[in-house]
Amino acid sequence: MQQRILPPEPVQAVVSEIMEVGSRVQPFSIESVKKASRIRDAKAVHSVCPYCAVGCSLNVYVKDGKVLDIEGNPDSPINRGTLCPKGAATFQYTVNASRLTQVLHRAPYSDHWEVKSLDWAMEQIAQRIKQTRDETFVERLPDGREVNHTLGIASLGGATLDVEENYLMKKLLGGALGIVSIENQARI
Repeated sequence: MQQRILPPEPVQAVVSEIMEVGSRVQPFSIESVKKASRIRDAKAVHSVCPYCAVGCSLNVYVKDGKVLDIEGNPDSPINRGTLCPKGAATFQYTVNASRLTQVLHRAPYSDHWEVKSLDWAMEQIAQRIKQTRDETFVERLPDGREVNHTLGIASLGGATLDVEENYLMKKLLGGALGIVSIENQARI
C-alpha cells in the first residue's frame, strides 16, 4: 500500500482559498443594490405568437396596462421558451413608435397623405370590393359549369394574422365573396 503524500501546508491553504472564491458574499455598490429587473412586479400573461401558426407560447409581461416585455414561454412543450426571429421581435412590433395608428390616404395624383377616419376607410373598401365583384363575378363558364367566382380581386394576408383570423378570411373571401386568389405572407 502506497502512502499518500500531502502537499506542503502553504499550498493547501492557497488551494482552499481559491476554491472559496465566488462562494463568499461580495460587496455591492448602492446603485447595484437598487437595480431591479424591469419585469419585477409585472403580471405574466400567456399568449400565442401571431406569426406562422406553429403555436409558440409567449409570456407577455404587463404592468399598469403597459407591455414591458415579451419572451418565449419556457413551460411550453411546443417551443420550450425559444422563438424564431419574427416571434422574438414581437415586443418591438407591439410598442414600435413608428407603427401607424391612423388611416392615411393619398388621393390619385396627389403628392401628400391625408388623415382619414377608420369609418371612411372601411366604407371605401366595402364600396370598391362590391363594385369590383359585381363587374367581374362569373356564375358559369362558357361550357355551363357553375363556378361562382371572381378573378378581379386577390388577397394577401399578413404574417401577423393568427390561425383563426386566416380561417375567417378564407371563409369570407372564398366562400362568401367568391375570391379565388387568397394567399398569406407566412407561406410565401
